[in-house]
Formats: sequence, structure tokens, C-alpha cells
Amino acid sequence: MNKTIRIGTRDSELALWQAHTVEKKLNDLGYSTEVIAIKSTGDLILDKPLYEFGITGIFTKTLDVAMISGQVDIAVHSMKDVPTALPKGIIQSAVLERENPVDILVFNETPDFTQPLTIATGSLRRQAQWLHRYPHHQVTDLRGNVNTRLQKLKDNNWGGAIFAAAGLERLGITPKKHIDLDWMISAPAQGAMVVVTMHDDFFSTEAVQKLNHRDTEICTHIERQFLKTLEGGCTAPIGALAQIIGNEIRFEGMLCALDGKDKIQIEKTISMEHYSDFGSECAKEILQNGGENVMDKIRKDLNK
Repeated sequence: MNKTIRIGTRDSELALWQAHTVEKKLNDLGYSTEVIAIKSTGDLILDKPLYEFGITGIFTKTLDVAMISGQVDIAVHSMKDVPTALPKGIIQSAVLERENPVDILVFNETPDFTQPLTIATGSLRRQAQWLHRYPHHQVTDLRGNVNTRLQKLKDNNWGGAIFAAAGLERLGITPKKHIDLDWMISAPAQGAMVVVTMHDDFFSTEAVQKLNHRDTEICTHIERQFLKTLEGGCTAPIGALAQIIGNEIRFEGMLCALDGKDKIQIEKTISMEHYSDFGSECAKEILQNGGENVMDKIRKDLNK
């Protein structure tokens, strides 16, 4: 074990927490490591909604380049930010055990949802599901790292802002004034961290594979397969959550129009041994039940 594994990460507080978590796990196995932080395009440009970039992987491309150019050996990502197709030469080597996948609403004052409210989130998935449930509300874009977004909430007269529970919990900064949005279907792979390596870096790949959590790998495989089959990338309101219960996998998935008016949802259970194409099968069912028309409408709306 004479090689020092260079761990690439974004330089946000949350991304660094994730990288140091992986570092500690590798150190505990006897590996030497170094964390290298790199600023991504998604972190640098904060005045545009993510979907306006027109590309997937806005938070991962910079680290992809750093890996391919040999600047770092591995990269740690929030798995929900990673495109379903990895760049040539880069492979998924470990998915860590998933933490809380739920979305939460953080607020300054307890909101009255029957009244007109403005809800802040930079996610099309969250916006669409919120408008579907509360069509009399408005949504506004919210960008920046976790602390920046919390501060913006304090500074504005919004009804609340939506966050991933896992991110706030990892940093230990979950505000007391929040509620779980257990009715909102999470982003595919939300709450899970993934570590990628170069396919020909056998030393780093073998080390990282020891961190893999098999149940989380299976569930995120199903969710990301669902996303890929719907051709959503990060620009369509798509939610997916698979959970292993005993020897079965319970799956919830949804596709929603940007304005929240059209929403197609699926709930299915399957035995563990049949999981390999489960996500794709659920997505095809969504498409056959009106999803094709919803996807066409989303593409037209985004290209306006």
C-alpha cells in the first residue's frame, strides 16, 4: 500500500465532508490518502437555474477532467448529481450506505399552506411536485451551497425552502423549524454517495470497492435506470426511490410536468432476484401511461 490515493472533490463544505468521510474509511483500511478540492462550474455560476446550463453533470464534469488528466485518482460525489452515463474510462466503484433520502421544508415561521405562499428551490423535481400539490403557490429559484441557501431563506419573506435532509444532517445544521416532505418522491439516488475511479487504476479501484454497500448499490441502480430510461438527465422533474424490505424491493417513481399539472406516478414491488431491469420496466410503464406526452411538453417548455 505505497500509493497515496488522491481524492477529488468539489470545495463546498458538504462535498468536503463527503470526501473526508471516504478518506477516513480508506485510512481505516490502511490506505494513504490526500483530499484535493476543485471548484466546479456549477459552484461558480450561481445566477442561473441549473436546467439553463443545458447539460447534465454540471457539478461533476470538472472532477471528470481532473481524473482523466491524472490530477486526482478518485472522485466523491453526491450520487444524485452524477449523470447516468459516466465518461469513457471512468467507472463506478462504490456506493456508500444511503442516508436519509427525504426532502424537508425549512421555514422562518410556520406556514399556512392554504394561503398563497412562495417556496424556494432550485430543483425542477421539487418545484413541479410542490405545484402539483399546492397549485395556488408560487416557486422561486434558489441556488448556492447549503449555508448560502439557509441564509437566503432567513433574508426573504418566503413560505419556506426545500432541502435534502441528508445534506443538512451530514453537516449537523438541520434547523428546528422544518417538516419532512414524506409525500415528495426523492431524486434518484438522493442521500447516497458514490466514488468513481479510472477503469485502469487497479490499485485505487480495488481499494474503493471495499467501501461498497450492496443494498444501496441495488436501490440506486434501479432509480438511475428509471431516470435513464425516461431520458431525464437533471432537467426533467423525475423522482425515484427504491427500498429493500425483507426479500422484496418496493419502488416509487414519478414524472411531472414543469407546471405540476400533469403527474404520472408508479408504485411496484418485486422480489430481490429480479431487480436488474426493474427500473427500466417501471419507466416504460410510465411512458406508456402518458409519460411520452409529458416528456415532449417538458422539452418544449425548457426550449422556449
